[in-house]
Order: sequence, then C-alpha cells, then structure tokens
Amino acid sequence: MKEVCACLQEEISKGLGKESNPEAAIKCFPTYVRELPNGKENGRFLALDLGGTNFRVLLIELGDKCTMDSRIYAVPQPIMVGPGTGLFDHIAECLASFIKERDLGCELLPLGFTFSFPCKQEGLTKARLACWTKGFRCEGVEGRDVVELLKQAIARRGDVKIKICAVLNDTTGTLMSCAWKNHNCRVGLIVGTGTNACYMEKLEKVELWDGDQEEPHQVIVNTEWGAFGDNGCLDFVRTEYDNTIDRESVNPGKQLFEKMISGMYMGEIARQVLVRLVSDGLLFDGFASDILLEKGAFFTKYISEIESDKPDDFNNCRAILEELGFNSATDGDCANVRHACECVSRRAAHLAAAGVAVLLNRISEESVTVAVDGSVYRFHPHFHSLMVEQISHLIKPGIKFDLMLSEDGSGRGAALVAAVASRTAAKR
Repeated sequence: MKEVCACLQEEISKGLGKESNPEAAIKCFPTYVRELPNGKENGRFLALDLGGTNFRVLLIELGDKCTMDSRIYAVPQPIMVGPGTGLFDHIAECLASFIKERDLGCELLPLGFTFSFPCKQEGLTKARLACWTKGFRCEGVEGRDVVELLKQAIARRGDVKIKICAVLNDTTGTLMSCAWKNHNCRVGLIVGTGTNACYMEKLEKVELWDGDQEEPHQVIVNTEWGAFGDNGCLDFVRTEYDNTIDRESVNPGKQLFEKMISGMYMGEIARQVLVRLVSDGLLFDGFASDILLEKGAFFTKYISEIESDKPDDFNNCRAILEELGFNSATDGDCANVRHACECVSRRAAHLAAAGVAVLLNRISEESVTVAVDGSVYRFHPHFHSLMVEQISHLIKPGIKFDLMLSEDGSGRGAALVAAVASRTAAKR
C-alpha cells in the first residue's frame, strides 16, 4: 500500500505539471470551482445529473434547509451508444418535460450540470469530454464542450429557458454537498459504479492553472484517478483476474485503478475467483453451474449481501448460491465464497484508502473531512471501517480525518456550485 501511495503521489504531481501532464495517466483537471459554500446560499436552482444508465433532473431550494424535488429518467442502451446529438436531445426532452410538469416555464432558473465522465474543464461552464467511460460510446462528443452540446439541444427545442451556471462531475458535487454543512471538507470521493476523487489544492501547486491569480488561491482538482495505472505503474499489484477483466472490457488498457475497485467490476472479479476455485477442485466439489460460468452473473451487490451475514450464519450466501444454481452448498462452501468476496472488497477498500491518504497528505491540514458517495461505499457493510483503518496507517502523524457520507452530492452539489457561482458573479 505504501508503494501504491508513492506511485499515486508521483502521478498526481505529473498530472498537475504543465510539461508532464500530456504523458500523465491521471489528468488532474482544475475544475474552476474555487470557493466552498458558506452555508448562506439560498434560492431555487435546477440540477442535471448524468453519470450512468439513469440521469436525474432536480429542482432544489436552498435556504435554512434544503428541499429537493427530482425525477429519474432512463438512458436507453441505443442512446448510450448512438450519436451524441441523440443523447443530448434526450436530456433536453426530459428537462423540458420536468419544467413543464412543475410549471416552471416563466422562471429563468440557474442550472448546475453534473456530468460524471472525464472532462478537461476550460472554465466553470466549459468542459470538453476527454473519453467516455461506464459503457457510453456516443459518437461526436469526445473532444467537444458538453455544455455547448446541451445548449444546442435545448435551442433545437425552443421551449426551455435556463441559465447554465456550472458544469461539474460527481466528485466535486459530493465535496460541495458536504462542505455546505461541514466547513472542514476538502476531499470528494466516489466509490460506486466507477471511482474518482477530487480535492482542494493550492494554486501554486497547479501548474496547469490558466485562470486569474486573485483570492482565493485554491481550486478543486478533479484527479480522474480511475486511470491510475494505465501507464503500467500498478502492474506489481494487478492479478490474472484484473488482466482478464481489462481484456474483456469495452475500454482495454484504460481505467485500470477503477477496474480494481468499483462496483462495475467487483462482482465479476469475485465470479472469476470462484470459477478458478471450482476448477481447482476447492469449491462445490469441482462442479460449476452454467449460471456461474456466465460473464457478469455474479453481481457486485452479492458481495455486500454475503458479507452482511453474521459470522456463523450463511442465509444470504445460501440464497444467492441457489440463484446461481447451487442447491446443496455446504457450510464450508459458503465460508469459502464469503472469504473470496472479502478478499475482493478488502483490496478495493484498501486501494481507495491509499488514494485518500495521498490526498490528505498533500492537503496537510490538521483536520480534514472526506465526503464520500457511491453505492459500494454506501451499501457494503465493512467498506467504511476497512478504509478508515487503512488510511490511519498511511497518513502523516498528526492529521485527523473523518469520512462523511454525502447526501446526494451529484444533485444538491450541482445546485451549490451554481449557487456559489451566482454569488461570486454578483460580487463582481
């Protein structure tokens, strides 16, 4: 883990450097978000949150408390892999329908757009997609400004009035959402379908910074750490299972750190381990069911459910094994399946912890809160405690930290970035 930390530290420094950035695996994009919420933000804001197979439109009212009204819309598979115009037309159509249903047509509402894919930001409202992840492959979007594409789709309809104040990704939203309540928050972490982290960095350490040098001398940096290891520096901890996962993915050679940690891959790593154990005669008497042999058949949620069983109780494990075609698994089989799941989830938690420790050491403040969101962190019964234990071993003496579950960072966080941007614009 210490070697992973040293490696990541070096990669982040490369990512922030003007000369070294083009070769860096971790791109460390400055987000242009420089101020954190002060808790006094108020008003009504729209938020758009696209980061997977569903996206949400939210109406958020900030004041003494935060109220939210939202609706989830599906992104059908053909749209995920079709032309980019089709994706943005679909988003604009859902946005128009949300505004119409809530009778918001006459208000010009500020909107924060959470777009959770790797982007090079060129301003608070300008972000070029670097590459698609999470199964999206829409043509004509990579290298283009996603805010401009959304504006064009809205203009094609002609029935929606909004003011896009900010584009951000879910890590920045997560950080902002927690910072609204906890002013020590300096890191945002996602461990869900994918994984990524952002943190508040001093401007003098961000050679890439091309904005003004006025106060505050800081900016949130979106590390895009899912790509850590794409240059081979993590090969010393990668396994045969990781190599297979990568080879069979839609983006071979890319997002290698993410493929060892995130919910999109954890279940499949565990399935491959179980298949290997069966073929070695160490599980189920050497018998593999047809279902277990199917790629993707062992869901990541199974790991959380199996590890939620009490130590000598295998209720969840048995129910899952029956779904997978094993009707007569022994207690020994169940214990071994759980052990395999624990190995996969512990490694994921320890790698995520190593990443957080590097960020805490870079920030080097006495007390820092880490905002965390994502289904793996939220639903796995031991992920939080595994991370806390490992971070404690890896941070500099004297740093205190806590991990805070973010409440809807990609929604409320988007509204808060829009609110802070509106406040800053008004000051100027």
